Amino acid sequence: MDLVDGMKTFAAAAEAGSFTAAADRLGTSSKLVSKYIGQLEDRLGVRLFHRTTRRISLTEAGTQYYPQCVRLIEELDALEAGLKAERGQLSGSIRLTAPVHFGGLYLQALMHRFHQQHPAVRFDMRLSDEYVDIADGGFDLALRIGRLEDSSFIAKRLSQSSLWVVASPRYLAQAQAILTPQDLSAHPCIIDTNLRSGARWPFYVDGVPTKVKVSGAFSVNSPTALRNLVLQDAGVGLIPDYIVAGDVASGRLARVLADVPSVQMTVQALYLDARYMPLRLRRFIDFLGAEFATMRTWQDLLSAR
Repeated sequence: MDLVDGMKTFAAAAEAGSFTAAADRLGTSSKLVSKYIGQLEDRLGVRLFHRTTRRISLTEAGTQYYPQCVRLIEELDALEAGLKAERGQLSGSIRLTAPVHFGGLYLQALMHRFHQQHPAVRFDMRLSDEYVDIADGGFDLALRIGRLEDSSFIAKRLSQSSLWVVASPRYLAQAQAILTPQDLSAHPCIIDTNLRSGARWPFYVDGVPTKVKVSGAFSVNSPTALRNLVLQDAGVGLIPDYIVAGDVASGRLARVLADVPSVQMTVQALYLDARYMPLRLRRFIDFLGAEFATMRTWQDLLSAR
């Protein structure tokens, strides 16, 4: 066993919470993860993990070893990346997380474009609409949309997103006209339970914050599911523009109340510590900033420039 491989395997297991999850993260087998950690423990002369049939946890020695191990791995990665960067190369892996729809549509396109420029960089993207702890999950980067809950992160603003009121043209053709936010009370509205205000949709009427009570048969915790219901003529939705911009542009959905603004949300790239940031991650964050800076519409992010 190479010592560095053993250290990286130990760090992955400590962060993932199981040998199986560590193996998935490293792209290897749980049997090999267990073997490497056993060999590392033999080399150090201590037990690094308490093991049961269902879970692992760090011993006192493992808890002491972990931060030093991670720091050494970061320094070795930085040294290797720096030497390769002098030859114009970036290498190594970037582990990142993002909301499901945003990541699956836009972030994957940006990752692919960056990889074409730097083919030795690998990506491990995990998508979730739930809150993901960057540190506990072992992520290098998270893209978040909305209010930042934890000020311990470093945030780079990338763009703004707005909430749009949308419905299908077929639904609107047979429904009462929606001319003001108050008209929504006469329509079946699909509620996104992730929205802080829930069934009270926020607007700015003549610059004054206003919340309009809406109701309907469907409540979902996924803006993607909400979009699909609206496409199926189930009612009216209040949906982030990045999710429905393509549908509106193609005519599959129609935007209503376009002259009445709703909530603005910030699209941010979050990371933990810039001091030990690998060059590949710094360059990727800079790449994201440049791509978003020249974006005029959300569709621009899907086409190579």
